[in-house]
Amino acid sequence: MIEYTPKNIMDWTRMGMRTAFGHFMKEIAGEYSNLIVLAADLASSSGLTEFQKIYPEKFYNIGIAEQNMTAIAAGLAKEGSNVFITSFAPFVSMRNYEAVRTLVGYMNLNVKIVALASGFSLGVQGNTHYCLEDISLMKTIPGMKIFSPADVVEESKCLKYLADYEDPAYLRLTGTNGSPAVFKADYEFHPEEPAELREGSDVLVLSTGSVGAECVRASRLLGKENISCGVYSCCQLKPFNMEFLRKKAEGVKLIATVEEHFRTGGLGGIVCEEMCSMQQPKPVLRIGVDDEFPKAGDYTYLQNETGLSSAKIASAVAERLREIYAEVE
Repeated sequence: MIEYTPKNIMDWTRMGMRTAFGHFMKEIAGEYSNLIVLAADLASSSGLTEFQKIYPEKFYNIGIAEQNMTAIAAGLAKEGSNVFITSFAPFVSMRNYEAVRTLVGYMNLNVKIVALASGFSLGVQGNTHYCLEDISLMKTIPGMKIFSPADVVEESKCLKYLADYEDPAYLRLTGTNGSPAVFKADYEFHPEEPAELREGSDVLVLSTGSVGAECVRASRLLGKENISCGVYSCCQLKPFNMEFLRKKAEGVKLIATVEEHFRTGGLGGIVCEEMCSMQQPKPVLRIGVDDEFPKAGDYTYLQNETGLSSAKIASAVAERLREIYAEVE
């Protein structure tokens, strides 16, 4: 049973989404007799050490062999197990793509893929460990649901939802230890409905992952310029709630998508695809990583260099809005 007290939320935030994963699994595992977790030699890194001690029969360390782990998971799911597999995001998605596509997606099995430290989370370890392509890869697999929570609270909600879900899913965990919580208390989680983080009427800011905290800060900065920004956390990316998008787009002048992912193939692409089908589409500003490999650095440096800091998000939105006003005049 997960308790959403201020102290617990503070403790989970200090852990970050990667370590909090194991903590949350420990809290919910007792409710599911058939739940099994497989790790690719990352039990400690993913916070699963206590889970392993308490539920040794529910945990298997497969070693650094992601494709083998996925094949084992598929076999266990075929026999009725409720399986979660986990590794660092680039290895469980890119290196492992064919196995996920064929053994999990094609077979439509009850396997949930938990991608640790996606985006820039692994900082100075560089481009071999960054994962800026995984949304675009996973969304092409038929039947694969995709989630990218904004903070540890939303992560916990996703994990409980996925424990009850019986088809393939991909959970993308971003941010680092101490990445700010945007949800300060328990709330009613509706995965298909983007969660409002801040009200606003001029600009609709759609964020996914831990960059949501930067978007909230950016909206405050824009408020000082009399620009009203509504900010929403788009946790469920596939299937995306297109009715929500059409409804929220009606009254705004600009839609901005913000993601710790290449601009190609992620949230921005999902939104633009829908805009193309609307009779009166709204301008879309896609804020994400340029079509180039960034230089290695710590997490804050990378956010700033790729335009994902609050100040640079606010600047990009304000500039595009000025262009829109100029076009009207």
